[in-house]
Amino acid sequence: MNYAPQGKPSPVVGRGEFVFAAVCLDHGHIYGMCNGLIEAGGTLKSVYDADYDRAAAFASRYPGAAIAGSLEEVLQDPELHLVAAAAVPNERGPLGVKVMRHGKDYFTDKTPFTELSQLEEARRCAAETGRKYAVYFSERLHVESAVFAGELIADGAVGRVVQVMGTGPHRLNAPSRPDWFFNRRRYGGILCDIGSHQIEQFLHFAGCRDARVLHSKVGNYHHPDYPELEDFGDASLLGDNGASHYFRVDWLTPAGLSTWGDGRTVILGTEGYIELRKYVDIARSPQGDHLYLVNGEGEHHMELSGKVGYPFFGSLILDVLNRTEKAMTQEHAFKAAELCLLAQAAATRIGGFN
Repeated sequence: MNYAPQGKPSPVVGRGEFVFAAVCLDHGHIYGMCNGLIEAGGTLKSVYDADYDRAAAFASRYPGAAIAGSLEEVLQDPELHLVAAAAVPNERGPLGVKVMRHGKDYFTDKTPFTELSQLEEARRCAAETGRKYAVYFSERLHVESAVFAGELIADGAVGRVVQVMGTGPHRLNAPSRPDWFFNRRRYGGILCDIGSHQIEQFLHFAGCRDARVLHSKVGNYHHPDYPELEDFGDASLLGDNGASHYFRVDWLTPAGLSTWGDGRTVILGTEGYIELRKYVDIARSPQGDHLYLVNGEGEHHMELSGKVGYPFFGSLILDVLNRTEKAMTQEHAFKAAELCLLAQAAATRIGGFN
């Protein structure tokens, strides 16, 4: 929950040219979101949260950020280009609409929505206002091995991508979680929540503009004290270009793992394949960002931590200032959100206590 990578500063603008605020600090990903924007040259002007102590703790990490007295104060600030937020998941969509209606771009933690009606309202609002609804899909955007995998694929290193397989295991650490985390209506379900990372990566790596959900399922195998928690989920999708996808997400990471989750991605192409070991290479290296590439030229292992950077944030800043779509298209962000909602809605409930 507090995964917040820090990279090397790589500003694309000068001080004060891109000004943003952080609000609704319900999820620790807000730190990673702000780190990325600041490293790309952004200026964090203000912070707001209904819990003043939480806002104060956040502001102490970012000297120069003032604590706003209300959300309305932030929304009315004419200097702000963008508002970043990590609200409770079922509040993210309505908050984004409010931000866009106030003439500002919005950058939200994943999952961006918990209901299809929220997505449709945001689509309408973005079209009407011309504002951006950007999403922090951190498992691709804030992972150097995943960034480099995208570059390799674009360069033709594995030919045409025909399948993407992903695993997104997470450690639950239940006592540290807020109440909303265990309320299905508020967090949206496991495929809607952490499954959104997996679906977004599939669309990106396989070059799909659309896909359909073939099968999905969810269950609670191991946590009877939290009956609305889904600690396991998986799904299969078929892309509009013929590429296929399978992913599994869970809250079953064992205590003996040295990090919070052994996230992996395997990308199969017509001329090779890539495996990403994002956060650890178990029993071999505690360092993350390992990329394995096998193609016609041989077998390759690359250790990429600290070597690639996080270009999404600079691209997002320039998109906001120049009204372009180079970091991520609005169509792509909304399609990833739609598919995770459809997978969640269609899921068969299995196992244990669900």
